[in-house]
Amino acid sequence: MLVGRDGERDHVERALGQASAGRGAALVLRGEAGIGKSALLDHAVAAAQGMRVLRGVGIESEAELAFGALHLLLYPYLDRLDLLPGPQAAALRGAFGLSDDSATPFLIGAATLTLLAELAAEQPVLCVVDDAQWLDRGSSDTLLFAARRFQADPVVMLFAVRDTAVPFATPGVEELRLAGLSPDAAGGLLDRHSPGLTAPMRARVLEEASGNPLALLELGRRGSRRSGRRRSRRTRSGRCR
Repeated sequence: MLVGRDGERDHVERALGQASAGRGAALVLRGEAGIGKSALLDHAVAAAQGMRVLRGVGIESEAELAFGALHLLLYPYLDRLDLLPGPQAAALRGAFGLSDDSATPFLIGAATLTLLAELAAEQPVLCVVDDAQWLDRGSSDTLLFAARRFQADPVVMLFAVRDTAVPFATPGVEELRLAGLSPDAAGGLLDRHSPGLTAPMRARVLEEASGNPLALLELGRRGSRRSGRRRSRRTRSGRCR
């Protein structure tokens, strides 16, 4: 369950609603590690009733493998390549190492656009890509090329991008930056997952986490263990007396 993200959740759900109405949408979710980007992607998948869901992820160790992330995303639908115009089908086959064909980035992008549109003609499509900051260059250029061009097709593309030292540009695609949770929401999340914290420990966790949901959970668990050990020591000490 998402806590304190009503505005962001509504934003994502509006994008899904556009697909239901036959229009395309694309959105980039940006923020620091642990801020809740993946949780919003999971919410989108859960809310995508009646939609075909394609999930991809950027993998840091594969960032130098050209079109590796695109292959991971489209692999289940490679049997649909014959539906594409010949040059586009050849372009994707070449990009994925299925043939010796070579193609321009434009043809690979056009092929991806056409393939997703073909899938969307059967049912609306939700395409989610987590950790997009680690996409290889070929995959990121291709997916953003497609994201900027879906207008009359029921396709929603959501990208989660972690803030890193190396900027990941997404020109032409709407962005939504995730900030830390409000004090009330942060307190509610902490109390739900770590209800046994002492008042001083609770205040310390809230201050150190600064509204970051993952930090709240991890620091809360550590605080709960410390509190439990202290209670155990007091109990043993009382028995000894």
